Amino acid sequence: MEIVIINSSPRKNGNTAQLCDAFIKGAMQTLPKPKVTTVFLNDLKFKGCQSCFACKLKDSKRYGKCSLNDELSPILSAVNKADCLVLASPIYLMDVNSSAKAFLERLCFSLGSYEVGYRSLAPKEVIVVTIYTMNTTIEYSPVGAMDNVDAFLGHIFSTPRRLCAYNTYQFQDYSKYVVDVFDETEKLKYRDKEFPKDLLRAYDLGRDIATRL
Repeated sequence: MEIVIINSSPRKNGNTAQLCDAFIKGAMQTLPKPKVTTVFLNDLKFKGCQSCFACKLKDSKRYGKCSLNDELSPILSAVNKADCLVLASPIYLMDVNSSAKAFLERLCFSLGSYEVGYRSLAPKEVIVVTIYTMNTTIEYSPVGAMDNVDAFLGHIFSTPRRLCAYNTYQFQDYSKYVVDVFDETEKLKYRDKEFPKDLLRAYDLGRDIATRL
């Protein structure tokens, strides 16, 4: 069984990465030897959709496939072969960050046809998990943006299972930054209480998804 994890965070040991790691540990409790590929989009050189429409050409070998050839190309192929796709992104400016957006453009536009009913061109049904981390609280979370991402992935593959971590601890030392609007003590208290629960939820989600695989 193959699991592909797409982490769009620039921090390889940050909140998003820790949740991905917890998911993997949970999955490995049920699947002792799954093939897990973790991709850090920030390490890759790639562009978003260039609106060339090569993926829509009639009678073309590239129909339903992104024609751009860069470091994201093999990742898109790996996703199409995977049994489970995990998209993990921090929330920037009330939306997934630019790396995640560019990845989604390349993945979803090429596999979303203009045929009747916008038929999905995905070669197989893939279990999808979305993980979102954000500095904001649940009251101010960008539900619409997350719903939009999940809707596109759901149309192409399957309805995603969503996990959100709110009010995340951003800095190792808040005293070094101008952060008047946040109380470091309250942030730390929230992190110590809630983030371990988020990690456990990610772990349990990994175990649950693995049973379906």
